[in-house]
Amino acid sequence: MTFPDGFFDRADPSSDAAFYTAPRFVTHIDERAIAAVGALYDELAIEGRVLDLMSSWVSHFRTAPAHLTVLGMNQGELDANSMAAERVVHDLNAEPRLPFADATFDHAVCCVSVDYLIDPVAVFADVRRILRPGGAFVCTFSNRLFPTKAIRAWLATDDRTHCDIVAAYFRAAGGWTEASAELRTPLAEAGDPLYAVWARTRNGPE
Repeated sequence: MTFPDGFFDRADPSSDAAFYTAPRFVTHIDERAIAAVGALYDELAIEGRVLDLMSSWVSHFRTAPAHLTVLGMNQGELDANSMAAERVVHDLNAEPRLPFADATFDHAVCCVSVDYLIDPVAVFADVRRILRPGGAFVCTFSNRLFPTKAIRAWLATDDRTHCDIVAAYFRAAGGWTEASAELRTPLAEAGDPLYAVWARTRNGPE
């Protein structure tokens, strides 16, 4: 997949810091999709020192990892996250480089936010840098979003193509295993769909 001109444009290109000034104490997916996120984290053994990227007041683990760092845009939301051991306010669209040393974390996750990244390849490359060997990066998403802040390509494509887009980010960033992509909630049942795309650093098991 190539990323043509305009792929990462957004209807609202203004500062994300301004958009996220006020806390939003809501969940952006329903209970069935939330349960699917937690089940996937358990299945992939996302434990130890974990980074939750683009996080908020809730992280969807069934059991909190030994040390969870939440990185997001709103201090009030992060402060309310009961699973967090460490809270970091950081705008990845302003600065894709993460404020952590190499090999700091065992795994990383990003729930219902990957569609807002305007330089995702740089972010995915830096996530690889801060993970230990064999670390997984798990991106989950549904069909609900802030349309003015999602990238143009996401709004113009369907859910299966969204999986292809995220897998392309892993390939373009380099250093990852081939990404796995799955629908984690049956479409025949009512509720929000939950898709997941993940890969591991190449110097560890797939």
